[in-house]
Amino acid sequence: MSEEVWVVQTTLPGDWIEALVGQWSFHLVEAGHAACVQRSRITSVYRWDGQCESTEEWRLQIKTSRSDKEELIAAILADHPLDTPQIIAWKAEASSDYADWVNAD
Repeated sequence: MSEEVWVVQTTLPGDWIEALVGQWSFHLVEAGHAACVQRSRITSVYRWDGQCESTEEWRLQIKTSRSDKEELIAAILADHPLDTPQIIAWKAEASSDYADWVNAD
């Protein structure tokens, strides 16, 4: 595999119902910022304001093209409910057919 796609990951509050998370995900795809969004429930353990916390969250793993990555990140930041959202991105290798689908404009 030598084709490139970008994976952008963020989290949303765990108290959101699945329909709201789905709507948020759908908006990213419908707006053309993402080819695919996968969502799952997770438990995050982290330090915040000097305290160790454990919180249920939604993890969104979003597949996009290199050309759409910055617009996707801007869209997440513009609409994210948290003050300090997790937004991480990495380049991933994918099969040619999948990469062609993700990178199609």
